[in-house]
Amino acid sequence: MSHPTQELLEALHWRYATKVFDRTRPLADADWDTLKEALTLSASSYGMQPYRFVIPRDPELRKQLREASRGQAQVTDASHLVVFAARDEINAGDVDHFLASLAKTRGVPLEKLEGFRSTLTGDLVEGPRAAIAGHWAARQAYLALGNLLASAALLHIDACPMEGFSPARYDAILGLRGTGYHTVCICALGYRAPEDAYAQAPKFRFPAEELFVIK
Repeated sequence: MSHPTQELLEALHWRYATKVFDRTRPLADADWDTLKEALTLSASSYGMQPYRFVIPRDPELRKQLREASRGQAQVTDASHLVVFAARDEINAGDVDHFLASLAKTRGVPLEKLEGFRSTLTGDLVEGPRAAIAGHWAARQAYLALGNLLASAALLHIDACPMEGFSPARYDAILGLRGTGYHTVCICALGYRAPEDAYAQAPKFRFPAEELFVIK
């Protein structure tokens, strides 16, 4: 049995942004369920999870999304596509829904969370950050994306995070306009095709000496 440290590093070295997916290899239901739970367990500021994961299944819908993605084949050829949609803003209703769910899960009276409510409202609803709450929510979605990439790598499932698409067109195609959510990034999931040359390319990263600043 491999050591967890070795297993993690091997998985991260193995993964890459897959360009060509094997259209004949769908994800097993059990693996997809695991990735769904990993997404659900992702960290987010305050634990609010100000996002939704939209999973387009219909082939015709995927074709439309590919057209809105500069024709990139991953959008249609991968087994699954995850569209990360973040909140446009955070309002009092969002805070109340979050706190009600939190209180129920932890079995505490809602009144006990009144101080937390004041903090959330003062920061995200009424405070200076309210003006950029959509950007704040998008950053939380990217935390979930990072978690998905690492989780998929550990399962030896290929992934391709993508920003090369029209968010406005995605919002229109997926019916997100007017829902309070907007598309921020996408991730294709499946298995690499043998002809994907990028799979054999040496992995490039800057050395740690350039990335880490020790004070």
